[in-house]
Amino acid sequence: MASQRQGAIIIAVGLIVVAWVVSIAGHTIARNSRMTAEKLRAYALSVDLQKLSGDARLRAIRELAEKLNQLPPEERRKTRLERVWQQQFEAMTEEEQGTFIELTMPTGFKQMLTSFEQLPEEKRRKAIGDAMKRLKEAQENGKEDGEASPGAHGPPVLSEELQQRITKIGLKTFYSESSAQTKAEMAPLLEELQRTMESGRMFRGNR
Repeated sequence: MASQRQGAIIIAVGLIVVAWVVSIAGHTIARNSRMTAEKLRAYALSVDLQKLSGDARLRAIRELAEKLNQLPPEERRKTRLERVWQQQFEAMTEEEQGTFIELTMPTGFKQMLTSFEQLPEEKRRKAIGDAMKRLKEAQENGKEDGEASPGAHGPPVLSEELQQRITKIGLKTFYSESSAQTKAEMAPLLEELQRTMESGRMFRGNR
């Protein structure tokens, strides 16, 4: 009986050890497979679109977009602000830039544009101002932490004139009339607005 109990204990301990090892291995694999801003930067630096053509060039653009889409929200914001992929974007044709922008816009983005237009003018103005403030704070925090990459661009700086135009004619109209380069520069602001709308902060106080 004693030997049976001892054997059962040994088996139980063995199972616990195996479960622990599997758990650690799974955590390590998940951590290594998770996309980060650094991994995206490394991939972007490894790609020279000027040396690619045809299907290989299209695959590289789509893979860059896919990696950007895999980033968690905070990493995605960081990458947008630092313009990690700016060199590759500038090497794209206007058509390719349009494709890249379409591929990397968040789900529900077009609905956000429509909903934003339905807000009162004062609400739109405040939403843009608040979003710009948060982006500036995020960039400053990145600098303090030493995370900003050399040559990193700041968040999109919209002049008072442009802010007034967006507020008056609507973000959807302004976006549709903008060039691919302008859309890319506006991306951090647009994503910040979408995050605000999804959280419900933009609609508080309407009633």
